[in-house]
Amino acid sequence: MVNPIHLKTLLEVIRVGSFAAAALRLGYTASAVSQQMSALERATGTHLFERSARTAVPTEAAVVMARHAAKVLTDMDALMAASARAEAGTSHELRLGIFPSLATFALPLLIRSPGWQDLGINLKIHVAEPGQTIQGLRAGGELDVALIYQVGQGGLAWPSTITRQWLGDDNFRVVLPRAWGIREGSQVSAEQLSDMPWIMHHPGTPDALVIERLFASCNLHPRVAAYCDDFNASLEMAAAGLGAALVPELAMLNRHDDVVVLDVPEIRLARSIFALLINERENPQIRLFLDQLAEVLRTQSIAPRTSAGL
Repeated sequence: MVNPIHLKTLLEVIRVGSFAAAALRLGYTASAVSQQMSALERATGTHLFERSARTAVPTEAAVVMARHAAKVLTDMDALMAASARAEAGTSHELRLGIFPSLATFALPLLIRSPGWQDLGINLKIHVAEPGQTIQGLRAGGELDVALIYQVGQGGLAWPSTITRQWLGDDNFRVVLPRAWGIREGSQVSAEQLSDMPWIMHHPGTPDALVIERLFASCNLHPRVAAYCDDFNASLEMAAAGLGAALVPELAMLNRHDDVVVLDVPEIRLARSIFALLINERENPQIRLFLDQLAEVLRTQSIAPRTSAGL
């Protein structure tokens, strides 16, 4: 029999490109991931990876298996969720902590999706920043699941009783006032932005430190026009011509026509989106909810581009 856990690990390895990266996402060691993939090869009689001392390249068979495994795992969670709902006879309450831009973009799309009612979940939502929602997961807390983001690896901590599940990455984009005359989608170098005013995160926060290091690595030392940790406010100030800003795509669903998005090859940064779950409260309905949320993040165009004024 094929172990569903091994299929989930296979999906993660294919998605992120290496055993080590998958291990980091899933909370395993790289050795454990390698052992799981070997066990999956034995169970299926299929050669899944071309291994060398430093790499493990998926075969075409692995890619095909992963494509089918995604549907199989979702169907399994749907089956278990439907069975649990039928037995209970009522909807399952899910006390959800979620950060603002994810609540603004992804949650409404999920709730409006055709299969939402079949999921049998009654949401009780707490919208707050990750540090606050993590507190709600601690002993006696008011939450079952917290949806958080991390920029880099630091800044947040949670109890050992919590399981972390990666849902997707939210890429940062460079936005400028349209009035500055640079065309939407233009590719520019970091050097071309060095003399421009910028709207930056408040100094000293974990996100700000990561961004400062990234800018320094490409010799970009911004002239700060404003400090702001609210992305909606940053977009409005950029639209008004105050400065350039680095904004995640999730925050740009309804971005103002008076800003343009640029491609700056040296500035590549994403915040990773995770679900934190209390181990003993995990159930098929929660797993299916998270699977469907991850699918929304994979399939939707988060930052639609406008052509007005080009």
